[in-house]
Amino acid sequence: MDAKTQTELEAAAFRRLIAHLQERTDVQNIDMMNLTGFCRNCLSRWYSEEAAERNLDVNQDAARKIVYGMPYAEWKEKYQREATADQKAAFEVNKPND
Repeated sequence: MDAKTQTELEAAAFRRLIAHLQERTDVQNIDMMNLTGFCRNCLSRWYSEEAAERNLDVNQDAARKIVYGMPYAEWKEKYQREATADQKAAFEVNKPND
């Protein structure tokens, strides 16, 4: 497979991941962090960091809007629930070191 095709496939898979996460508003970020070590905010940060590497100005708010499909504050208001004690305890054990 050539590099252009690989990049196109990776971009398509990323778009499908974003669409899936936008549809699965029932999945909380803390659940994702506890299970996978990353969440929507991580994807947003990675997007913004990659843009900066290419001298593009995609700030955190703009990147979050891409990942969440709406402004982050709106998503939080509509879909984010208070984390349970169990979720918080699991996060303390599993949280990234960065």
